[in-house]
Amino acid sequence: MALTELPQLQMGFRDIQTANTGFLPAPPPSLLTVVLDTNPHAWELLSSTTGLTLSNVVANLLVFINAHLAFNHVNQVAFIASHVKRAVFLYPTPPKPTPNTNTTANGSAPNGTDTINGTMGDSNKYRPFARIEHEILTNLRALISSTTTSTLRSTTTTMMAGALTTALAYSAKQSVLLSPLADPISAGQDATADYNDGAPASRRGPPLTSRIMVVSVSGDLAHQYISVMNAIFAAQRQKIPIDILKLAGDTVFLQQACDATGGVYVEPEVAEGLLQYLMMAFLPDATARRYLVMPGGGEVDFRAACFCHRKVVDVGFVCSVCLSIFCQPLSDGVCLTCNSRLSLAGAITPAPALFPRKKKKKKRIAGDGTSGASTPMQGVTPGPS
Repeated sequence: MALTELPQLQMGFRDIQTANTGFLPAPPPSLLTVVLDTNPHAWELLSSTTGLTLSNVVANLLVFINAHLAFNHVNQVAFIASHVKRAVFLYPTPPKPTPNTNTTANGSAPNGTDTINGTMGDSNKYRPFARIEHEILTNLRALISSTTTSTLRSTTTTMMAGALTTALAYSAKQSVLLSPLADPISAGQDATADYNDGAPASRRGPPLTSRIMVVSVSGDLAHQYISVMNAIFAAQRQKIPIDILKLAGDTVFLQQACDATGGVYVEPEVAEGLLQYLMMAFLPDATARRYLVMPGGGEVDFRAACFCHRKVVDVGFVCSVCLSIFCQPLSDGVCLTCNSRLSLAGAITPAPALFPRKKKKKKRIAGDGTSGASTPMQGVTPGPS
């Protein structure tokens, strides 16, 4: 090969590399929001029956989060605790500025303490993993220690609706921050339009794929029916799948959330295999799930909860104005939600009275009282005479 042909060969390699860059884009960033049910009543019952404790579940979730972050360096994670009467962010937490008087150039104290994150330096642990683990465990301990006895006596349910709405708001915020030029408000577009509509492809940021994983241990959430259903519809519109890991209890609305948003619903049969369920069923993001056969697809309970007694009903009475559901006809005929006067009692028709049907008399032919040829009776066969 002549030396004059080398520049042409080099230009050919550059063209191939440019062409491959257009067809092989980098994987989009993925946001994983974990909603952990930290109801003390439910965890006490679960640990006494199966031996699965809250600390064991958190340890498995930390390994699961580290695996999600290891897939792509631009992946993000959020951790929300669904506690009694409130939903709290365990990660990320706002930074707390502290005066640093004696630090090194990289932000570490001479004694090995990481003054930026407030954790002890560990050379055997990846720093982002250590920071996330420290914040989650620290905030979880503070949340449990701040729970008073009077709060536990007042309610036995968890604030799942507040945790779902918080996760959806955080996902929407991260999507706008990742693609600021595609924001319809800053671009002067309609607020109901898609974030990426109308913006040139060169100015759009990489799309953020978000998903929510709920680790539930509490029972039914009938008193949060309206809030939970609104969160389900919001997630369905934003195309955010809601995955459910049901460790205990029976929640109808979480099954509906998983079915409506295209998530994965798993109820582990063996508590010791929790990490395997997390890795095999919940680790693939929305992009990878297009090429995989995901678990689930079982029967879904689509029953609703009444607005009067907050209980799941099979047959109910629906207001024609606001579509509120009641388990029984209203006594005064006034809807409890919109105060519209209805006639539910008049629309109910009583069960029809059943009258015994008269038996038809058989017609008899005059004579011997027989109709047609009679059937020969079986008798004794006569012997030879």
